[in-house]
Amino acid sequence: MPFLENEAPAGAEVTDTTTTSGTDLFQSVGAAAEATDVNNDEDRVVDQIESLCMNCHENGTTKLLLISIPFFREVILMSFECPHCHFKNSEVQAAGEIQPRGVKYTFQVEKPNDLQRQVVKSDSCTCRFPALELEIPAQRGQLTTVEGLLRGVLEDIETDQEKRKDVDKENYYKLEAFLEKVRKMLDEDASTGAYPWTLELDDPAGNSWVQPVIEDLRGKWTRTDYPRTREQNEALSLNPDEQPEQKQEISTLNAGDEVEITKDEVYSFPASCPNCTMHAVTNMKMVDIPHFKEVVIMSTVCDHCGYKSNEVKTGGAVPSRGRRITLKVSEPEDLARDILKSETCALSIPEIKLDLTPGTLGGRFTTLEGLLAQVHDELRGRIFERESDSMEPAEKARWEGFFGGLVAAKEGKIPYTVILEDPLAASYLQNLYAPDPDPNMITEDYDRTEEQNEDLGLNDMVTEGYEDEETKEAGKKEGEDKS
Repeated sequence: MPFLENEAPAGAEVTDTTTTSGTDLFQSVGAAAEATDVNNDEDRVVDQIESLCMNCHENGTTKLLLISIPFFREVILMSFECPHCHFKNSEVQAAGEIQPRGVKYTFQVEKPNDLQRQVVKSDSCTCRFPALELEIPAQRGQLTTVEGLLRGVLEDIETDQEKRKDVDKENYYKLEAFLEKVRKMLDEDASTGAYPWTLELDDPAGNSWVQPVIEDLRGKWTRTDYPRTREQNEALSLNPDEQPEQKQEISTLNAGDEVEITKDEVYSFPASCPNCTMHAVTNMKMVDIPHFKEVVIMSTVCDHCGYKSNEVKTGGAVPSRGRRITLKVSEPEDLARDILKSETCALSIPEIKLDLTPGTLGGRFTTLEGLLAQVHDELRGRIFERESDSMEPAEKARWEGFFGGLVAAKEGKIPYTVILEDPLAASYLQNLYAPDPDPNMITEDYDRTEEQNEDLGLNDMVTEGYEDEETKEAGKKEGEDKS
């Protein structure tokens, strides 16, 4: 673990160090609180290290606490204090490795209780408040709450307001209006507060997080995983020095290749691993789904770090309307139906309160049973990665009930309804009676909302008359060249 700016370099004298042992190095919040006994130093789980203070250059103390956060992963909490100049600093660092993909969180703050949601903001995370047109750039990591993030902004700006009032009244009044907006967003009275408003976290390292609650409705808490760009990998020091030359060589070797893609044949081509950026292989196969369309199944395997991924890509023209598919699952045979869930598709099962927002799990081509198994394993792994005493018993019971219902649905023990809603009509659920209508399934087309068109980038697309615009631009450029 690298030292903080205010820590001593490697080899600094450790005056008082107590560590947890064995596999219990990262304890849950509840276990750590129980073990920390001010009357028993031997049971203390906080490590203390003598460190250099960068403010007065005397020795201070850095305290380290290794903790496991419910719903998330292990982190290291660090706090420095100097007894000479009383300088203080606190920070949080992710203890795990950089994740294979970056992550974006969008959280809608709709009531005062939402201000208390826990937030992990890593040192590579950018935080945005669209209502304020405010962006907090990537800097030191924090373990805080939604309120804590915004209150930190409020306190930082308020610090010098009195000085600005005397020397720069114009900016003083502008900032005062801004601060008034912040105060309304922090108002605990729902009738006077500026609700709703949005918090956005964007972390290329994938180590940031906003606490979810099982009662959250669709659109309130959204997580989107995305592949990092080359620039983001370089910023995270993931790109080896020889990698640019390797990529250029691969591109040159394949630049002139012309391959006719045929069905039922697997094609392999070189790629870069999104996890370690080393050489990997992507396998691709085109599959014709009966009574639907052709899709491309892609799988990437890295021999260096063991990373594996698979996803489905659909093509074709953008349809004028979205599509909603509703299936009544009543027989065990329904679990074997093929299902294609595209990246833009939302999936919900009202009976067990399952609601997957678009982008969750990416594109998948599997069976209904297989998809529910993936949802169960991935979601349970995030929630109960480690049993935590800090989780409220009532909340834990609600999650256990939710997963119990999900298992019952996966095993076909209860009847339920599956709803696929895809604004690009790129998802599919097998019709067992094809080409005749399926009595248990309803397929309907619907008009997309303006918000959906905006999210998909369709409002900025020119689909008619663009040939005339290109001709005009070409003529304009030709005239400029002649002149």
